[in-house]
Amino acid sequence: MISGGPLLGVVGPCAAGKSTLVEQLRSRGYRVKHIAQEHSYVKDMWFQIARPDILIYLDVSYEISCERTRSTWSRKIFNYQIERLAHARQNADFYIQTDGKSPSEVLYLVMESLESLQAK
Repeated sequence: MISGGPLLGVVGPCAAGKSTLVEQLRSRGYRVKHIAQEHSYVKDMWFQIARPDILIYLDVSYEISCERTRSTWSRKIFNYQIERLAHARQNADFYIQTDGKSPSEVLYLVMESLESLQAK
């Protein structure tokens, strides 16, 4: 990817794979912003702090989130994150459910989507 390309924003609940994806994309030369929207009550924080050209929403189920983080947090807390992310999800260019997918599979789906978008 040529530097100065589109700014990618990555958003989603805890343990969806955001940090891993951001690291993988940056290592390939993409400009990427990890957006911790799940912790904010400002519905369009993702836009206010990053103004990404392309917004990628990674999703994860409550069960897999707990498994990945070895957490015992409540479903209620997880659901608060989902509520906080509703605006980002509605405005995402790409949505990927990460349950049952390896980091390399998620990266492949994102790269495939980016290539498809650039071909248009």
